[in-house]
Amino acid sequence: MSSTAASAPAHSDQHYLAMDLLRFTTAGSVDDGKSTLIGRLLYDSKAIFEDQLEAIERATEQRGEENLNLALLTDGLRAEREQGITIDVAYRYFATPRRKFIVADTPGHIQYTRNMVTGASTANLAIVLVDARKGVIEQTCRHSFIASLLRIPHLIVAVNKMDLVDWSEARFNEIVAQFSQFASRLEIPDIKFIPLSALHGDNVVDKSTKTPWYQGGALLYTLETTYIGSDHNHIDARFPVQTVIRPNSDAHHDFRGFAGRVAGGVFKPGDEVLVLPSERTTRIKSLHGPEGELREAFSPMSIVMTLADEIDISRGDMIAKANNPPHAGRELDAMLCWFSEKKLQPGGKYLLRHTTRELRCVLKEVRYKVNINTLHKVEGDTEVGMNDIARVHLRAAAPLLCDTYQRNRATGSFILVDEFTNATVAAGMIQPPSG
Repeated sequence: MSSTAASAPAHSDQHYLAMDLLRFTTAGSVDDGKSTLIGRLLYDSKAIFEDQLEAIERATEQRGEENLNLALLTDGLRAEREQGITIDVAYRYFATPRRKFIVADTPGHIQYTRNMVTGASTANLAIVLVDARKGVIEQTCRHSFIASLLRIPHLIVAVNKMDLVDWSEARFNEIVAQFSQFASRLEIPDIKFIPLSALHGDNVVDKSTKTPWYQGGALLYTLETTYIGSDHNHIDARFPVQTVIRPNSDAHHDFRGFAGRVAGGVFKPGDEVLVLPSERTTRIKSLHGPEGELREAFSPMSIVMTLADEIDISRGDMIAKANNPPHAGRELDAMLCWFSEKKLQPGGKYLLRHTTRELRCVLKEVRYKVNINTLHKVEGDTEVGMNDIARVHLRAAAPLLCDTYQRNRATGSFILVDEFTNATVAAGMIQPPSG
């Protein structure tokens, strides 16, 4: 812990701005109440427009339902999807005085595993819904495994429909024990359990009087107070160059800066840095953000960096600290989630997009598939189709400047693209070499 603390950025205004936004994803089986829960969060945090509210009130009345049907807020998108309009992931934005939120609402069915991977890939936190009557089921395990695979550091198990089990503390504890036993095989450092009723709003935005035995906070309070400052890697300095800035104006005649998003570590003016793949060393001259010059830059800030020496740098290059460079190699082991209806071709050639770089690669071998319901390895089955997750070995046309996904989600992830159709066929997470 000490090295992380020592390398963490100072609590500047930008640091608090970076922490002010929480991205979370929701997952659950059909009828677990996911749409109602998102609707309740939006409704009770006053994030619904008046015309939206009126439309929901009218639709609820027409259906002859007693309670305001908040599920209709997100079901509008689902209706569009059913009409053939492709909405892979629906993003919702809302805010409270404490924090801004982006919620990725993804379908829960097994055939939509790829959608959940897409929605969860940038999330700080995942909410997995469990029906209090049914308890932990296969889909609960699958959604939690995907959250673990994607290294989402925070997980909330929302035990919904507690009103239908008479707010039973014994039933809640049973589900906590059931899930905890399964979760011991996952790599999620922070798991919280909340008993709630999305339909009636108990423990969603406000603490419920019906759960005097529950000592934790309501869901919204938990979302507002989850500390995400240490989620980013502040140790390994990584800056993939996105573009070169040359204004060629009278005011900035000689300005030459490198724009991109910091993918890890902390950069300060005067730091010695290593430019890859050329392996030239230099020092940082200045750092610039939207508001002007910066004293430091860290993930996930977007900045422009200038260097003390004239070095030939272009998009796809990476700037790192000289004493801590990323791994550079052509051979890669990775976990893949396959997105395409066209099956994976062993020996197939694909475009690999990693940070700001694009290069060709060959998919050399499928090592094994993963049964995402049991977490068991499926050896010998190398046929990988849509929504399958598999361990593979790739060979890139040139050395890739990367870290393992476990160490850095930004520099440890990539996508594969079909050269001929330009379709994204897979999302990949770089793993330590096996054996």
